Amino acid sequence: MAASYETVFVNGTVVNQDGVGRRDVAVSGGRIVALGEVDRDAAGEVVDCTGLAILPGVIDTQVHFREPGAEHKEDLETGSRAAVMGGVTAVFEMPNTRPLTITAETLADKVKRGTGRMHCDFAFFVGGTAGNAGEVGELERLPGAAGIKIFMGSSTGDLLVPDDESLRAILRNT
Repeated sequence: MAASYETVFVNGTVVNQDGVGRRDVAVSGGRIVALGEVDRDAAGEVVDCTGLAILPGVIDTQVHFREPGAEHKEDLETGSRAAVMGGVTAVFEMPNTRPLTITAETLADKVKRGTGRMHCDFAFFVGGTAGNAGEVGELERLPGAAGIKIFMGSSTGDLLVPDDESLRAILRNT
């Protein structure tokens, strides 16, 4: 008989709407398909998680991998590898790189750089600036865009939104 589940994680601590407790988690096709007491004989593989917490993947919505422009600090490949090692399954990277991610071209460049190199799902924030306020509505809908990031304090290059009118212009167009 074929296994009902690809993998069953047993004896792990799970936190969900029912509280904290020891539960089994069955996975098939990359999805959780059962939670609670699961028939271990129906598993293709059983993983003992005694003493471990079983968590869903984490989405980190503010990472600074510094590519392009400062790869000597970290790049998309090494930063995403470190994220995955910490349980992160998706990242949203910030626009304060060199050049800044504030145009369709700079966003497309980052998507191209990440494709095939990053170890998790990813998207990139586009910086909302006084100079691109009229375009942010289009930019936030481009493939690979996580959204528009507005810097109200100090930032890199032209990312600082210096006044209320610039902020209103960005917000009107998103």
